[in-house]
Amino acid sequence: MIRYILGRVLWLIPIIIAVSFIVYALIDLTPGSVIDSMASSEMTEEDWEALRIAYNLDKPMIYRYGLYIINLVQGDLGVSDYTKLPVWDVYISRLPNTLILALSSFIFGSVIGIPLGIIAARRSGSLIDNATTLVSLIGMSMPAFWLGLLLLLLFALRLQWLPAGGNDGGFRSIILPAICSGSMLMAQCTRQTRSSMLEVLKADYLRTARAKGVPEEVVIRKHALGNAWIPVLTAMGNALSVTIAGSAIVEAVFAWPGVGRMIIEAVASRDVNTTLGCVVMTTFLYVFVQLLVDIMYALVDPRIKSRFSTRRKRKSTV
Repeated sequence: MIRYILGRVLWLIPIIIAVSFIVYALIDLTPGSVIDSMASSEMTEEDWEALRIAYNLDKPMIYRYGLYIINLVQGDLGVSDYTKLPVWDVYISRLPNTLILALSSFIFGSVIGIPLGIIAARRSGSLIDNATTLVSLIGMSMPAFWLGLLLLLLFALRLQWLPAGGNDGGFRSIILPAICSGSMLMAQCTRQTRSSMLEVLKADYLRTARAKGVPEEVVIRKHALGNAWIPVLTAMGNALSVTIAGSAIVEAVFAWPGVGRMIIEAVASRDVNTTLGCVVMTTFLYVFVQLLVDIMYALVDPRIKSRFSTRRKRKSTV
């Protein structure tokens, strides 16, 4: 298990290099630069050239990217081209808000999605199953920005029950963003739980358990759900990773001061260092969540855990 974890951590290095290079190249190919936001009618050609030299825009893209990677290896995410603040400090100040939103949407989606999937699987073909399938399809197909606007129109503007944006309203401020971000996660959990449970409920060992007089609730909770966890964990882990990495739309709609909104502001102002710093750290968080999901596989499924222990025994005997 330790070797597996170290292997996944080492794979993070080429992933970060590839992602950062692609983002850096795309930003560089986009017309304009950060010095365009500093334009003034009083600036002369000498002033423009001084700014280009100060931001290394007179150097090739590969040279500037190489300088960034050298600083990144030393743990330095650089300084914002626009605000002149350290990218790491700004990112850390925004990260808790993004994690709060991601965990809230994860709790909302899993608490509702898993029970709905179990109920739909136990009553396959019924009206409840069809209604659950319809709700999950709507949740997966509706864009986040459109759902967010509908929630704002209904609960913030029409009913005025909840604040329209920001995080100044305490717990009430997180309700609408969590529902908007967790709707797709809920739909994925529902569909995956239903599909996994349908496969497990047809297994022979469940018929044997029922024949021995085991209560139906114990059969579902201990035997069926325990063996259907792997696909559900995969769907939940992927959804949580996407929520952490791709919450920019939800944060922009609800004016939530998180990392996603920070990336949008950095891209709009052509702030290369801030954009790359956020992308690199978000990539790290994405891989870290996927690693946690893989570790949970071994905790949930004894077969995976025994695979690692069997390899260890073979090596010790050799």
